[in-house]
Amino acid sequence: MAIVAPFKGLMYDFKTLGNPSSLVAPPYDVISEEEQEAFYRAHPNNVIRLILGKRKIGDSDWDNRYTRSADCFKRWETEDVLIRSGFPSMYVTSHTFDTNDGSEPKTRLGLIALVRIEDEGSGVILPHEKTFSAHKDDRLKLMRACNAQFSQIFSLYEDPDKRVMDAMREVLGGQPLLSFDFKDGSHHAFWTVQHRPLFKKVADALHDKRIFIADGHHRYETARNYRNNMRARYGHKPPNRSYEFVMMALTSMDDEGLMILSSHRVIKRCDTFSPGAFFEKIGQWFDIKEMPFSRTHGNTVVDSFKRALADRGRSRSTVGFFHKGGESFSLLSLKPEKRDEMGDDLHPSLKQLDVLVLSRFLLQRTLGFTLEDLNNEEIFHYQSSLTKAVGMVESGMYQMAFFLNPTRIEQVKEVAGSRLIMPRKSTYFYPKAITGLVFNKIDPYEIIQVP
Repeated sequence: MAIVAPFKGLMYDFKTLGNPSSLVAPPYDVISEEEQEAFYRAHPNNVIRLILGKRKIGDSDWDNRYTRSADCFKRWETEDVLIRSGFPSMYVTSHTFDTNDGSEPKTRLGLIALVRIEDEGSGVILPHEKTFSAHKDDRLKLMRACNAQFSQIFSLYEDPDKRVMDAMREVLGGQPLLSFDFKDGSHHAFWTVQHRPLFKKVADALHDKRIFIADGHHRYETARNYRNNMRARYGHKPPNRSYEFVMMALTSMDDEGLMILSSHRVIKRCDTFSPGAFFEKIGQWFDIKEMPFSRTHGNTVVDSFKRALADRGRSRSTVGFFHKGGESFSLLSLKPEKRDEMGDDLHPSLKQLDVLVLSRFLLQRTLGFTLEDLNNEEIFHYQSSLTKAVGMVESGMYQMAFFLNPTRIEQVKEVAGSRLIMPRKSTYFYPKAITGLVFNKIDPYEIIQVP
């Protein structure tokens, strides 16, 4: 059972500091070096200094990006840049964004609260993607230095009857504490909830639910590792110590604003690639359709290709392909009788994933990439925009690109519910939950009051 609770959030003094848009940022793992520099310039108190501090020449064990984040965090508390609530609270968020497909803007609602960390295999909090030790080590160093959670784990729950957000209907009808536009054109609203009966309604509505991690797999496992370290130091009891919980942004799987984008694979280099041999070999598994690529009508052709990929993907596993110097796009549709050849080691629900069709038949068996290669970010780049991915190959900086249709939410639910794991970057939940609205400070002696 999922244990959900309010907490005494730590927030910027927005009244004094001004426009929140200059203080917040996306999650650390989608921020480029150029964007990091821009957020540093945006405001001296921007959250980037906490979540993704700069490295410096001469960094040491006692002076590094983590210790500097901790110093910054403590100083901002002392100077009342950050102020902690005196009362346990939950927080409601509204994120309105452009879908970039010509349709009307969508709004995704969320609830920020604490959720008790579960041991692996409990069946309560379910991941769906593989994690890597280097990323977890990085986030654990930050948590240990700061004893705080700066970014929410973006997670999903099943609620077709809308019990959670119906409980917050009156809150959403009131004046938000914050309302602002972010630099990407999205609009954000933020409400603080301190009404105890509402905490109980939310806790009861989520009590028998499973929580599916959408974004933040590394941060969730880091929170569990941090909890285990704190248990060794401070003990397991009482059971609701603050380090037993993690801050999550919870959204219903039935929310109208929930959106998953594709995560296309753009490949820097593949020494074994030869167009003739490639297409000859994959013909045993795929039906191949070519769509001429015209550089003089680039955007029109790309849009047509995008629509064709989506259309074919409704009935068959279809992967798009384009390579440097190529004169056409390719639509590779898996022959139905070939799916079983993906391997006996795969669960049936994993065999339905386009990303594994790509991995097994095209990347591994045809191009010869190893599992280690597939996790090498020097070789593989991930891009949610098909147009940008095509441009990266056209520029000559990348050798080829494979294009995927988005993983469906039903597939996420089935894979996670079966305690299985997808390959990395199988999903791209859009837009990313913003960081900097509220933080969770961890006091090992504080007991969280569970409704």
